[in-house]
Amino acid sequence: MSSPDPQVRAARNPATPPPRGPVVAVTGAASGIGALLTARLAASDEVKQVIALDERRGEVSEATWLILDVRDPAIAEKLRGADVVVHLALDLDLETDAAARTAYNVRGTQTVLTAAAAAGVHRVVLCTSAMVYGALADNDVPLSEDAELRATAEATGVGDLLEIERLGRRAPRAHPGLNVTVVRPAVLVGGTDTALTRYFESPRLLVVAGSRPTWQFCHVDDLCSALEYAALEKVDGEFAVGCDGWLEQEEVEELSGIRRMELPSAVALGAAARLHRIGLTPSPAGDLAYTMHPWVVSVGRLHDAGWRPQWTNEEVLAELLEEVAGRHTVAGRRLGRKDATAAGAAGATVALLGAAAVVRRARRRRGL
Repeated sequence: MSSPDPQVRAARNPATPPPRGPVVAVTGAASGIGALLTARLAASDEVKQVIALDERRGEVSEATWLILDVRDPAIAEKLRGADVVVHLALDLDLETDAAARTAYNVRGTQTVLTAAAAAGVHRVVLCTSAMVYGALADNDVPLSEDAELRATAEATGVGDLLEIERLGRRAPRAHPGLNVTVVRPAVLVGGTDTALTRYFESPRLLVVAGSRPTWQFCHVDDLCSALEYAALEKVDGEFAVGCDGWLEQEEVEELSGIRRMELPSAVALGAAARLHRIGLTPSPAGDLAYTMHPWVVSVGRLHDAGWRPQWTNEEVLAELLEEVAGRHTVAGRRLGRKDATAAGAAGATVALLGAAAVVRRARRRRGL
């Protein structure tokens, strides 16, 4: 019997196509956005391999797990062979000590950027927030992605994000051949806990008299798809991600069914500052600016790359309201159900303001 034609044999036994695409390393891969992105990249035909780095092992079995602290210089050796690093090991927890949070975030980013350059990685993707643009009364609506970063360090974690962006801009100058991409999501929703998501846990939506709030959301699913675009080098530079368009405060109130409580600016800002100073609330007064002034951003660069959000602002707001149902927060401070019921809507705010005044008087008496 004659042997089969080689072309027929090849057709019957097709060779396994060689793996293609980049090797992508993800820091902070065991939880939150990092876990979602790791799973997404591991399932992608466009990614050759996913290296997952965290202080504990996550659940994505298809990834190669490396257990270490991102501040450990030994990470350089772990990154060898990676083409791209997506750095998501950040602590933006409202309850974390501010100094410890900054030390972790800044040192971790410095170490990852230096290690990536040493390991021959050619791209690092950083994730900050559109909050770095700042929330100001004279902001354009929407802001250009090239707009000046006018935020200050007065809001939770924003000082860290600004420093991370500064490190990202310096890195290519210090390490020629290293490219840095910066992704800036709008108000992030989907298993998140921030001062901005807690705003919707209040019995009334605090509105500062004379302010012009606007709301642009970003679902974590859309952030992950944007991060994947960045990892696959379909978009680079500095760009924003979020839903198309924005919602005015009146639209948010109508959609949510939560009524507003309007306060004069001096009262609202003064109370927020005092409550934070004496430790009654986790949010500094600077967080309030992001519920007062516009900071919505164009997502033109992603659109130009062919990306589109899968979620609308209305859909993300509905998801957020479903997530926070049953939670009770006043001035950024979580209350138990019993406390919230006893205090009532406006009464809870009055109670917190009264508590601040009582503590302040007691401190004066003690000479503190």
